[in-house]
Order: sequence, then C-alpha cells, then structure tokens
Amino acid sequence: MRIDRFMETLGLDFFTGVPDSQLKALCDCLMETYGIDPQHHIIAANEGNCAAIAAGYHLATGRTPVVYMQNSGEGNVINPVASLLNDHVYAIPALFIIGWRGEPGIHDEPQHIYQGKVTLSLLDELDISYFVLDDQTTTGQLCEVMDGFRRVFRAGKQAAIVVRKGGLTFDKKVKYANDNAMKREEIIRHIVAVSQHDPIVSTTGKASRELFEIREQLDQGHENDFLTVGSMGHASSIALGVAIQKPTTKVWCIDGDGAALMHMGSLALIGTNAPGNLVHIVINNAAHETVGGMPTVAGQIDLAAVCKACGYPNTVKVRTFEELDSALREAKESKSLCFIEAACSIGARADLGRPTTSAIENKEHFMQRLSREKTGE
Repeated sequence: MRIDRFMETLGLDFFTGVPDSQLKALCDCLMETYGIDPQHHIIAANEGNCAAIAAGYHLATGRTPVVYMQNSGEGNVINPVASLLNDHVYAIPALFIIGWRGEPGIHDEPQHIYQGKVTLSLLDELDISYFVLDDQTTTGQLCEVMDGFRRVFRAGKQAAIVVRKGGLTFDKKVKYANDNAMKREEIIRHIVAVSQHDPIVSTTGKASRELFEIREQLDQGHENDFLTVGSMGHASSIALGVAIQKPTTKVWCIDGDGAALMHMGSLALIGTNAPGNLVHIVINNAAHETVGGMPTVAGQIDLAAVCKACGYPNTVKVRTFEELDSALREAKESKSLCFIEAACSIGARADLGRPTTSAIENKEHFMQRLSREKTGE
C-alpha cells in the first residue's frame, strides 16, 4: 500500500516510535512530512518511552496517538501497555504500527525468529486488537479496519496494524547524513588493532557485522567477540557482567548511540560499579542507521559528559583517527573504567555481509575463550 493512502486512511497526526527497516516507508514519510516536530513526531529512546509519550499526548488532547516499532519492541512496551494504557487502569487508546520481522515462513536473522513467532500471540495476551497489512491490502479494507478500531479507541483500548515485509511503499528517497569524517567500519578496525586479543562485546546492527568481516579480512578467529545480534541497548550491560567476573581481563564494548540511549540507566550502573578493566566505546553517528538512518537525539547531547556524571572516571570524545588512536592506547593501559565517544559519519559498504556462524556457535566460542581467564572471587 502506498504510504500516502495509508496515512490518509489512518486520519491521525501524532506519531512517536523507534525506527524499523520494515517500516522504512512510514519512517521516511514522517521525516518528509514532519521532520522532528514534537507536536506531530517524536523519535523515542525505546518503545516503552513511546507508550508513555503517547499517554501524555492523549491526556493533553483527548486524541489517539500512533506508536510505531519493530516487533522486537513489544518486549519493551509490555509494562506500560499492561499497567498504564490498559482499560483496567487508565484506559488510554493508542494505535500501534508494528513491523513484523521473523514472520513464520519468511527467512530472517536468528534474533527475529522467535519474536516473529510470538508477535501476534503477544498482542492477543495484551488484549490488543490487530490487523495484518501486506502488499495486497486495499484502501477499502484498511478503511473498514479503522472504522472498527475507532470503536476500540472509544472504549479506552489499543489496536495494532502489523506490517508484513513490503506492505508499505514510499516513492521518495530521504537522505540521512552528518558532517563527521570517521567511518564506523574504520573506527572498529582501529579498535581491533589496539584491543588485540582482548574480548569485545559489540552492539546489535551493522557494528557487529563489520567487526565480523574485519576479523575475516585479517584472517583472525571470532572467539574474542560476542556479537549482540538482538536485545538492542544491552551490549554494555553484557560487557559489565563479563568484566566483573573476569577482573584481570581487559573487556571492550563497542556500542552505538541509539543503543546507548535505549537503556541509559545502564550507564549509571556501569559508572557506579566502575570495573577498572572495562572500556566502553560509543560510536555516535546520531542515527538509527541499521534500520534506515533516522536521527537520534545523540547529536544534541554530550554522552561523554553524561558518563562522567554517572561515575566513569575517564571520558573523552574524539573526532579524528589521531584522537581515537590516542584514546584507545590510553584505555588499553588504564587500570580504571574508560569511556570513548567517537563521532562517526552515516553509511556502510553496500556489500556488507552478515556473520556466517550461528548465535549459539558465537556464544560457545566466546565462553571457551573466557574460560581461559581468571574469574573474580
């Protein structure tokens, strides 16, 4: 379905969400139509954040908000749906637009398979009415669905449109860019050169794919790397858990700005525990690049200062490879927690591949590698 017809049929004008590649047509249309205009469009930190923003919008206007997300975000949204929006609590209506990754019978990446399987059943459990939209859905069908959903909204309930791959189309191309010079893949290459054989925990998305390919290009094994292909926002907490248990081993975390924003509470926890063997690097391109390039708020905040306030003893922001190499060498030798924010451009190689090992193989090889290190008392 063409996105203009979709938007017209919805008849709603406030959207908040977390970008998704399956919903790229919607995301690009929102940026083309509204940009980042808090009266109409807010890109949130995580899906629970979206639900709360949507609740505030309804309380202030009496109107129905739209929350968009990948189906992986259902996990983040369960608590506010059940304890805030639900008609047994505050009865706040909302329309969810959900990109269906990992739909049964459709090939997808391993982190999406189980989530794809339970996408509709989770909506059933949450008492959320839903409609599955695909490339054959007509405007008339969607009009009929929305008529039914409006009755649901008047009852203080929520409804969802689950979008199959290719269900929405947008003819225009929206270009996302910034003025930063360093490319993410080269930043990771510099990290690998300095970290050498130390374990690395890398965040979901293109960063882990690039790390895998760099190892392949260097003819190195992958046992030093834990590629966090799912659970966006949690790589730094995984790295914290590893660092605490292996106090004599230098542990590196390659994080992204969207991931760091998604669960910022982890920064306070890391800073408070302050393991001296952890190096936390956020590659900041101020974009949700892996799912299309829509902006994050990380371009308007100072993540290094945030981490300093959270208790990280060593924080620095770098913009050049000379600054990066200096910061990496200092972190390698440091005996205290380090944070590096690396300003990064938007973009990746068109031929960037995906890991050829399974998630289980990655875990097992990484655990075998860690088993050779001393464990904390």
